[in-house]
Amino acid sequence: MSDSRVVLVTGGAAGIGCRIAERFAADGYGVHVCDIDADATANFRAAHPDCTATVADIALTDDVDRVFADLEKSHGGLDVLVNNAGIAGPTAPTDEIDPDDWDRTIAVSLSGQFYCARKAIPLLRRRSGGSIINISSNAAFFGFPLRLPYTASKWALIGITKTLAMELGVDGIRVNAVCPGSVNGPRIDRVIDKDAAERGTSPEEIRRIYARQSSMRKFVSNEDVANLVHFLASDQGAMISGQAIGVDGHTESLSNWLD
Repeated sequence: MSDSRVVLVTGGAAGIGCRIAERFAADGYGVHVCDIDADATANFRAAHPDCTATVADIALTDDVDRVFADLEKSHGGLDVLVNNAGIAGPTAPTDEIDPDDWDRTIAVSLSGQFYCARKAIPLLRRRSGGSIINISSNAAFFGFPLRLPYTASKWALIGITKTLAMELGVDGIRVNAVCPGSVNGPRIDRVIDKDAAERGTSPEEIRRIYARQSSMRKFVSNEDVANLVHFLASDQGAMISGQAIGVDGHTESLSNWLD
């Protein structure tokens, strides 16, 4: 059992979640991750033997229960929950979206966040404080054509964030949302490929348009997101709660490719 602060990062075996987990581990936190991808989880454990992990689908309450059982067995408590797990969902006009795709996106990207927060709160109270950080999106500040399920889940996470901040502030628990823009990596590559196919254009053109959405005209890195998450969880962020903070180079619009 670790005497250090403990963080749980959902969707933590690859991409943004992995970099967040690594950032906390480098600062001496006890780190537990969960991820639905068994291969990615095994690779994470091999690369980070001091961290612990559970293969789980956070859309399933039994899996979430198992994550927290493993967490308590390995670390004995919790100081920070990073609700990072989520999926991109379908890329399609609303009237062409399969209801099953809607249900799956909401189950993972919204209900799963609730399931994890619900289990984390008693553990955070036991430590007399702590932090919940929900990974939302700059899509939570705008409409996002062709991405309705994703956008709905990310807007809802802002409501969850502000409500939990109000409920938990008296317990010394801070709750914030981090809202990245387009983050370089395989996930955004898949989204761009789907968007290009839907619009009948090239991935290179879609990538150019995505970059144009930001005042800084470039994509975000995993490191950018991890640094903000770490700051919010640290003592330096002691009076920051109930906020939805963009890390996106200032998004101007998510619809400027429709002109």
